[in-house]
Amino acid sequence: MTSNVVIRPSGRKFTVEQDESILIAALRQGVQLPHSCRGGSCRSCLARIINGEFSYLHGPPIGLLPADGPAGRVLLCQAKTSVDLEIEVRELDPGPGISTHRLPCRVQRMKQLAPDVMALFLKLPSVEPFLFRAGQYVDFLLRDGKRRSFSIASPPHDADPLEIHVRQVPDGRFSGWVFGECQEKALLRLEGPLGGFFLDEKVAHPIIFVAGGTGFAPIKGMLRHVFQAGLKRPMHLFWGARQEIDLYEDGLIREWVRVRPTLRYTPVLSEAAGQDNWAGAKGWVHQAVLETYPDLSGHQVYLSGPPQMIDAARADFAAHGLPEDQLHFDSFEYALD
Repeated sequence: MTSNVVIRPSGRKFTVEQDESILIAALRQGVQLPHSCRGGSCRSCLARIINGEFSYLHGPPIGLLPADGPAGRVLLCQAKTSVDLEIEVRELDPGPGISTHRLPCRVQRMKQLAPDVMALFLKLPSVEPFLFRAGQYVDFLLRDGKRRSFSIASPPHDADPLEIHVRQVPDGRFSGWVFGECQEKALLRLEGPLGGFFLDEKVAHPIIFVAGGTGFAPIKGMLRHVFQAGLKRPMHLFWGARQEIDLYEDGLIREWVRVRPTLRYTPVLSEAAGQDNWAGAKGWVHQAVLETYPDLSGHQVYLSGPPQMIDAARADFAAHGLPEDQLHFDSFEYALD
């Protein structure tokens, strides 16, 4: 059974299959809507129901607030419908020529960046260029119909091959395959580009990048794009990890800092081991940001990492003066099934 959805104020239309989330249906048809975690916690996909009814796939999501229901607000990543809907939500515009499509790819090479992080370098078809904004992500389409989302670590100007960072998750199906069975020349199928986590180049504020773990991947793509585009805005990268070995591209970043006076770098360890002899910042990465920038009112912030980091940073950064429209984030949730 298929239902029709109309977006206001744009008037854009798409269809939703039974037991399919409204967000996934939109993305599948190239309709870019705000979202991040896709697990019902970050509230990026919040919309308002104008007409029609919906229900949630797995019960009320964790990010739902008591006031949302009476106000007609819905989290699209967890919502489904069996009737026609009219919703109010902002559409994303990645830019001219950028559209979502499905295509095959081949693993050109692999590089182990850390004991639990593997870089995949993917060769895409040469029939047409794969256009995207630095910071966006792709979905790998698995044979059982499930998806796995990974941010693009490449910048748009150097995306052949396309670089992806995969963290090994205990009992994770896809990451287990990458670390256990994947070989060069393996064939995969992906869909993309996806997501609204990309650089706003119209604003001249200094930029603070905050990465947690493999949340460095999209920020790597953003930084390389900034370098290539010649943007002169001051930038400060904070990278949070458990131990020093988890800062898997620390040397590359330090080389960037050496040759680029507009870039600063602060690595932060939450579990610095005794053998690390770590003299740098310790604790939570977002707290290191606030120690350096107690007033965030004149900055633009890009957050990428686990949901706990995102949630804590969003609340604390707002309390320290960061305007809501200057905070951009990408929440990484790892699927096991």
